[in-house]
Parts: sequence; structure tokens; C-alpha cells
Amino acid sequence: MVREGRVVGRGWTQAGGRPHAEAVALEMAGEAAHGATLYVTLEPCAHASGRGPACADLVTTAGFARVVAGVRDPDPRTAGKGLARIAAAGIATGLVPCPAAEASLAGYQKRQREGRPHITLKLALSVDGCIALASGESRWITGPEARAHAHLERANSDAILVGGGTLRADEPKLDVRLTGLEARSPQRWVLTRSMAPKGWNALPSPDHLSAIDAQYLLVEGGAHVAAAFLEADLVDRLLIYRAPIVIGGGHPGIADFGLADLAAAHGRWRKTDTRRLGNDTLDVYERFRCSPA
Repeated sequence: MVREGRVVGRGWTQAGGRPHAEAVALEMAGEAAHGATLYVTLEPCAHASGRGPACADLVTTAGFARVVAGVRDPDPRTAGKGLARIAAAGIATGLVPCPAAEASLAGYQKRQREGRPHITLKLALSVDGCIALASGESRWITGPEARAHAHLERANSDAILVGGGTLRADEPKLDVRLTGLEARSPQRWVLTRSMAPKGWNALPSPDHLSAIDAQYLLVEGGAHVAAAFLEADLVDRLLIYRAPIVIGGGHPGIADFGLADLAAAHGRWRKTDTRRLGNDTLDVYERFRCSPA
């Protein structure tokens, strides 16, 4: 919230979804919100709930001069209604497409539009694309800096998934082992048609992703799991941690997923980041898809 070139209020949606960012910022700004410009990542919501009023109503009551949003809310309860209600109250509105805002809401938008989480596939590989020796030994392919970064990715995820083979062979904890972030450990899921062990949830196939009540899913373990999600074209983001080692004859990071035409492999991924993590390299790719109309 900006008035006469000065920030008079700022806020973000609190844990659990309420209060929304607008309510938090308004509490900070108080009367200074009157006549100010409100900049929001997501269009103010138009629906009230038992946990709080509609943000569009809070905005009109506060008497802003202008409201600028970076992303139209895909939730059908709002979907343009929020900005329309604000405009009807005589407040200037604008929708200014913002790539950073879009990226920050990737999980929310995926959930609203497709009914599934935004999916990141994480692979820790040798230079020659292996995730383990022929014996199955895989601790550790990458160094401590890369592993710490992977734990930060876990902390930013709502759920994490491995295959049944990985669960049986490694008995992974899949928790967050970074000081101060231990409580951010995600829900644990295993791709299996069998019953999941205590503390785990079973996903029978990638076709049942609606069962995972999450905005962000991190897929971590197993070449066949990676192949299953890639074959179904469900991976939105790739994290490739690559260590400067050559294994030769080890287990490949991704099993065959039926690619029959090399041309079909091109034009699907774009690199969005690359960085050094100790002796290892991280490359980040995003699935290139046409934006929804």
C-alpha cells in the first residue's frame, strides 16, 4: 500500500490461508490506506468465508484511489469479480501481468485450474546420468551443499513422493533437516497400489493426483517413478543436481517412458536457473506449455 511515494502498509496471507494479505496490510496502514494505491500479487477475493470477509469489500471500504493486481484469480468464486466490484465502487483498477507474481502462485494456479499440485521432479545424478551404483548404493551422489538445497526444496513443498522400491530399499525419512525448518517437513507419499506404511500415504498412480491435497509436490525417488510422471506429462519443473563423478554401469536416473520420436523431446523444457552448489551443479528447467486462454 503506497501513498505519496511511501509504503504505508504491507502484508502476506498467513499460515492456514487467513487472514489474507490485504487484511494484514490494512491493519498496518489504518487510515493511511485512504487515497493510497494498493499493489497485490493476486486479485482481491470476491467471496466471504467463515474465516473472514471478502478482500474486495475490505478494499472498497478502505477508500483506496487505485488497485493494481499482477494475476487474475482463477478461483471461479472470484475470477474477475474482485476487480469488477472494486471498479464499480469508483476505484481505478488495473491488471498488470507480472511474471514474478505468476511464478509465486504456480501451485495455487495449478490446483485451481487442473485440480492437482504443481510438480517438481528432483534428480541427483552423476555426470553420466546415474542415481546409484550397480549395487544400488546411492549415498551420497552429491555433496552437502546440494543436499542442503534439496532440503530447502522439501521445506517449500507441501508433499513429497517416492516409489515403492525406494521406500523399501532406503527407508527414507523425507523430512527437512535444516535448523529452524524441521517443522516444514512435507506430507509423505509413496507411489504404490499396496497399503502405505504408518505415517505415509499411498498414491496408486499419477492419474490420482487429486487425492494429494497440496499445492506443491516434490517427486524425489526412483527411475520408474520419474518415468511415470514424465510419460504422463505431469512434471512442471525439473531440478537436476549433477555431481562431478562418473559411475558407468549404474542405475539410470530415468527409466524408459516410451519416447519414440526424438523430435518430440525438443521444445518442451527451458532452463530457468543454473548455479554451483559446492562441487556440484544445479540446473532448473520448467515445462514449456502454452498459457491458458
